[in-house]
Amino acid sequence: MAGGRIRAKIRRSHLYTFACYRSPTTQEDSPHDFQGPGFSRMVYCNQPQMHEQKPLKYCTNYISTTKYNVVTFLPKAIFEQFRRVANLYFLLAAVLSLTPVSPFSPVSMIAPLVFVVGLSMAKEALEDWRRFIQDMKVNLRKANVHKKDGAFALKPWMKLRVGDIVKVEKDKFFPADLLLLSSSYEDGICYVETMNLDGETNLKVKRSLETTLPLEDDQTFKDFSATIRCEDPNPNLYTFVGNFEFDRQVFPLDPSQILLRDSKLRNTAFVYGVVIFTGHDSKVMQNATKSPSKRSRIEKQMDRIIYVLFSLLVFISFISSVGFIAKTKRDLPKWWYLQVPDQDSLYDPGRPLTSGFYHLVTALILYGYLIPISLYVSIEVVKVLQALFINRDIHMYDEETGTPAQARTSNLNEELGQVDTILSDKTGTLTCNQMDFLKCSIAGTPYGMRSSEVELAAAKQMALDIDGQSQASTPQSWRKSGGAFSEVELETVISSKDERPAIKGFSFEDVHLMNGNWLKEPNADNVLLFFRILSICHTAIPEENEETGSYTYEAESPDEGAFLIAAREFGFEFCKRTQSSIFVRERYPSFQEPIEREYKVLNLLDFTSKRKRMSVIVRDENGQILLLCKGADSIIFDRLARNGRTYEEATTKHLNEYGETGLRTLVLAYKKLDEAKYSAWNEEFMRAKTSIGGDREGMLERISDMMEKDLILVGATAVEDKLQNGVPQCIDKLAQAGLKIWVLTGDKMETAINIGYACSLLRQGMKHICITTMNTDAIVEDPNKAIKENILMQITNATQMIKLEKDPHAAFALIIDGKTLTYTLEDDMKLHFLNLAVGCASVICCRVSPKQKALVTRLVKEGTGKTTLAIGDGANDVGMIQEADIGVGISGCEGMQAVMASDFAIAQFQFLERLLVVHGHWCYKRIAQMICYFFYKNIAFGLTIFYFEAFAGFSGQSVYVDWYMLLFNVVLTSLPVISLGVFEQDVDSEVCLQFPALYQQGPKNLFFDWYRIFGWMGNGLYTSLIIFFLNIIIFYDQAFRPGGQTADMTAVGTTMFTCIIWAVNTQIALTMSHFTWIQHLFVWGSVVFWYLFLFVYGELTYALDVNAFRVLSEILGPAPIYWSTTLLVTVACNLPYLAHISFQRSFNPLDHHVIQEIKYYKKDIEDRHMWRNERSKARQKTKIGFSARVDAKIRQLKGRLQKKYSSMSSNGAVAQQT
Repeated sequence: MAGGRIRAKIRRSHLYTFACYRSPTTQEDSPHDFQGPGFSRMVYCNQPQMHEQKPLKYCTNYISTTKYNVVTFLPKAIFEQFRRVANLYFLLAAVLSLTPVSPFSPVSMIAPLVFVVGLSMAKEALEDWRRFIQDMKVNLRKANVHKKDGAFALKPWMKLRVGDIVKVEKDKFFPADLLLLSSSYEDGICYVETMNLDGETNLKVKRSLETTLPLEDDQTFKDFSATIRCEDPNPNLYTFVGNFEFDRQVFPLDPSQILLRDSKLRNTAFVYGVVIFTGHDSKVMQNATKSPSKRSRIEKQMDRIIYVLFSLLVFISFISSVGFIAKTKRDLPKWWYLQVPDQDSLYDPGRPLTSGFYHLVTALILYGYLIPISLYVSIEVVKVLQALFINRDIHMYDEETGTPAQARTSNLNEELGQVDTILSDKTGTLTCNQMDFLKCSIAGTPYGMRSSEVELAAAKQMALDIDGQSQASTPQSWRKSGGAFSEVELETVISSKDERPAIKGFSFEDVHLMNGNWLKEPNADNVLLFFRILSICHTAIPEENEETGSYTYEAESPDEGAFLIAAREFGFEFCKRTQSSIFVRERYPSFQEPIEREYKVLNLLDFTSKRKRMSVIVRDENGQILLLCKGADSIIFDRLARNGRTYEEATTKHLNEYGETGLRTLVLAYKKLDEAKYSAWNEEFMRAKTSIGGDREGMLERISDMMEKDLILVGATAVEDKLQNGVPQCIDKLAQAGLKIWVLTGDKMETAINIGYACSLLRQGMKHICITTMNTDAIVEDPNKAIKENILMQITNATQMIKLEKDPHAAFALIIDGKTLTYTLEDDMKLHFLNLAVGCASVICCRVSPKQKALVTRLVKEGTGKTTLAIGDGANDVGMIQEADIGVGISGCEGMQAVMASDFAIAQFQFLERLLVVHGHWCYKRIAQMICYFFYKNIAFGLTIFYFEAFAGFSGQSVYVDWYMLLFNVVLTSLPVISLGVFEQDVDSEVCLQFPALYQQGPKNLFFDWYRIFGWMGNGLYTSLIIFFLNIIIFYDQAFRPGGQTADMTAVGTTMFTCIIWAVNTQIALTMSHFTWIQHLFVWGSVVFWYLFLFVYGELTYALDVNAFRVLSEILGPAPIYWSTTLLVTVACNLPYLAHISFQRSFNPLDHHVIQEIKYYKKDIEDRHMWRNERSKARQKTKIGFSARVDAKIRQLKGRLQKKYSSMSSNGAVAQQT
């Protein structure tokens, strides 16, 4: 609106003690005194035209995450293509084909190269174009910008300039880094969600300078002007230094006035801000890195194989050249009919070494079939088709957002099957920022009947054990006891059917507290206090839904929201907040007749990560002053009065039980305050609050601590952190697949640890190793050195502790914060840190910056030498996603920065399981088998050309017709190998998910190690020897037609080629585990196509030129020896491979061989017990994940039952004696 809005009258700053207080005095802090480099940026507010010329011209607000642009595409893309060794070889061969030494025409060498390189470049261009489109979606978002005379108009983000005044409304993203000028609240407060930047879900409070508060509507900017001098662009998210010059005064600026790009305005109607940093100067983009060019490990390995084959090519070319020199010098003068020397001096008996060199070049081109140029094209085609299947997988389609999975680059498909370590963001990736109130303990009595997933899974597994499904591990006495399972049921809370409609944030179920029944409880006074603490001790704002009359709550953290919803359901509905009061609609003393009660808020001591508690001091309607407090159990228990510990033992027991099942807990306490004592304390508190100086926060902390003592324990809450759907199961399956999972988050340590428990990365009984930075004394000469020595000592001690641990079930979790990481990532310490981290079952890094996420990812990638995958959803994850071998972005969220930088995009974390365990496993094996087979068939084919040289005087003559050689890779063997790469499945998708340990075939590289590669090369060598020499032996000196004719070169060459086609296509059929009609069509269709081609080709007049006229219908077709030779050679070529796989399946089967046999004989249906046993064995031993937690719970339950049985036995023995 032109006239602005009515400003909210609550001065929100009065609510906050620590985070956001502005001194009521008129004095401002002195401006920052900075000079020199790093602080040269000048911003002229409301005068963007000043920034159109140098030196004040800064970068535009246009952002790009693409690898190429119009100018750089050709040079960079061509460089990318010729990084491939084979392409370099074929480029050289294409150049040499223009010379007389080439055995082939230039077109036959240049055309395939242009086709291969052109196709790959087109694919790169298409993928980068998609990135460009997504960039433009962000660049074209609209922002409300001041034009002139107090008028605001919409403008694309990319057109914003430094100095522009921007108006941002509720729930909108900030388009650039802004300085907050004013907000809809009259004291200039606004709430910002920085989830995209640092992963934190709780809202940050920002405040404007007091001097800019009058800028409260659009018209006030008509004549506004000011100057900002500040730091230059840098990646530090949490620091900012600058001065604001306005109305002939200078005011200091700090991070609390800065609104960063890609964070979001929440709980505030609107704010005004001035643009300081645009585009790639903004802090979030400063944390981004350039889009890297990633290559998979298989592709890099393929280059090494090409080197081996190139060495073989040079070697046989050298042998051929030596043979040619000998023939040229000794025999060529006798062969007068060849008219030597020729006019190009290629055959000159007088210059045998020169002729030998020319022949070496000829041989290098002739034997080039050893290095398959079509391999790259085939792989590109296969990867694109694999990516299409990933994109179309209905099981990775998110119906809620309508978002499918997306393979944004197909270069890394097979890398998905070789991942060793996953580095995950927390917020928005693992969690969906929703808490559910599940259980509580009040006055030592537990409430809440609904059980957690861990409890249910443990009970189910124990039921199977005791029911005889796992007879070996269950004591005989337990099985004899008919009531055994009922005892397990007693240990585990059974969830009852709940007919009530689902309430978001409230999954509590217990008739003792619902519908006013709590009034009948013996401890009703404590229950009343418990509910009042839930409804009063918070900083939330209620928003009434005008249609339904119900309230929703804008809370700083999801926990507060869940507590308020729970309080409402229990009959204590928070309905209104004013400057000094909270109003609660209480269904007390009568549940049917709610009464609105007012509680005057006297003080609010807000939550900080250091305090780990929050208190509110209120006066109720009876004039009684109460301190209501909630916080971590370790903090609250230390502050309890002697008479306030009545329920401590029982509550501690309940807290441990809640913790075992992954619930987040808080303890509630209170105390009554005497009027005089409170007044004395408040006077001291206000004096500290209004003081100016560096120690103000320390004073406030000490005075708050004085009040928060001698508390009386009321109870505890247990909320379930609502993870994204399927996250615990996904993490569990990935852990069973042998993957290591690290969590890197910008969130607080406590929050990250709670999430770790919720998703089973942490569990009760796991030993925590917390590496922290000590506080150095002022006396220490070199604080940094002292800190580093202390951290190194912590790491060394922890590493030693892990080595000395003898308990096989012991698990360690490493937890470290960003400040400590700053030191541990330095060169002299990072390997010690990595060694410790690798020895831990879980690693959680908290309070890390985007840059640190990328550095940790690089350390894991380079330090372990294994494949890393990074997954995240926000702009703060971009560096990590780009640094990892594979980057996965979570799409369907508000920010798309992570997706734009990623290689693969999925809508939910749970889809990562299928992406890796199914598609990753398939793609790895398909590509690995495809490449091995490609080298096999080309060696089998290429070496026969070399062998023939010995029979042709090393003249460079090929035994095959040119058309045969052209069709070999392009048509006759290309489609079967593509079908192998696209459709092959060793096991189906369901089995992949049921047997996650199969995934380890990729990280262990079982199908593309040198043993297997040389095995396939050896198979190719054997095949070439059998094909060539069996044909030569059979056709060498005997008639093969009824007329007594002997075979000429064309007949022998065609028979050989027929044998090759049959041998290699039979080989690929033996290699495949899974057939569809498409594979049958391509494999056997290729053989049929060969005969059709041979028939058609023989009828053409062109065949007369190469003595192949009617080569099939008249020469070879009628000859039985042609067909019998084809059968004999095909069987002889494939017999060793058949024997090898038969022996392996019988005596040394791989995991998938066993599963294939079970499935073939349908034992998975007929013998479910065996199938279940095989499934239980097919998971890697892991100490994280849901299954590890269930196993720990089962060990605990069995221990309890064992103790119970032992005590029963001893009691029975005593009874018998008496």
